[in-house]
Amino acid sequence: MMTDPVVIVGAGAWGTALANAAAQAGRFVTLVARDPEHAGTMQAARENMRFLPGAPLHAAITVTADLGATTAARALLLVVPAQALREAARALAHRLAPGTPVVICAKGIERTSSRFMSDVVGEELPAAVPAVLSGPSFAEDVVRGLPTAVVLACAQEETARSLAATLTSPTFRIYHGTDVRGVEIGGAAKNVLAIACGIVMGCGLGESARAAMVARGFAELMRFARALGARPETLMGLSGLGDLVLTCGSAKSRNFAFGEALGRGVPLSEASGGKLAEGAFTAAALVAMAGRHGVEMPISEAVAAIVAGEVSVEAAIGALLNRPIRAEHEII
Repeated sequence: MMTDPVVIVGAGAWGTALANAAAQAGRFVTLVARDPEHAGTMQAARENMRFLPGAPLHAAITVTADLGATTAARALLLVVPAQALREAARALAHRLAPGTPVVICAKGIERTSSRFMSDVVGEELPAAVPAVLSGPSFAEDVVRGLPTAVVLACAQEETARSLAATLTSPTFRIYHGTDVRGVEIGGAAKNVLAIACGIVMGCGLGESARAAMVARGFAELMRFARALGARPETLMGLSGLGDLVLTCGSAKSRNFAFGEALGRGVPLSEASGGKLAEGAFTAAALVAMAGRHGVEMPISEAVAAIVAGEVSVEAAIGALLNRPIRAEHEII
């Protein structure tokens, strides 16, 4: 696999950043865009002016809109929004060779089915080998070559190790593991909790409140992960605690920025600023799944209710502040 080319489906900011990282790792990369015009502009200008302006494409990257380019893929990165992943996977169903590793780079839960991304790929691409890439990473940092560490999980340990070696560059370090579910949970749940932290800051409740929100949110994440059979050490790592700290503390996070806008009183319809906040779509599915497993997630429930327009920000905060006082170890 070390000499095989890498195919990346999805030419948004994250797909472009990952393409540059893979090229920096010495791979020949084919970046597949959905929009032919977008693909043509990127290939000609050698820059993603739509989603990541100012960052030149590496010379080893070829941009195309032809899904036929995926046929010869030995490793494929699927870098599309979580709610569009099923459609994208379905489009690849008759193109990929059996046993092709498909690395899922979306962080979320499918809201129509409450399915994790690896389950969606398993249903649509049953002959593929699903893997998940997640961790604390902003596209702008990765494309600029700033040091970034993430984790790649695959049930087949040797595949996880090989993919990590294939995609790791001097500044983009990939750890590997086999706990696919744990990595997925960290990536999906942290987006919901980042919205909560953004709301706290938008309401002017202060840094102390945000720190409490991160700590209690992490306790929710751990409870949920244990109930679904994930390994606690996975959630203590890059895809759990690491990503939670990043997205709950930076306005560069789309989910945090969405929550911050809600906290300032911006209407739901305008709070995203036209950008994708995956946590807004994941919240209801996360809470529904937690309910089926008997897991208490009051912060996530508050976010889901706010995003659904069922309660106001003020009412949700009041309800959280008025919860019964309990021993901390009882709710970890």
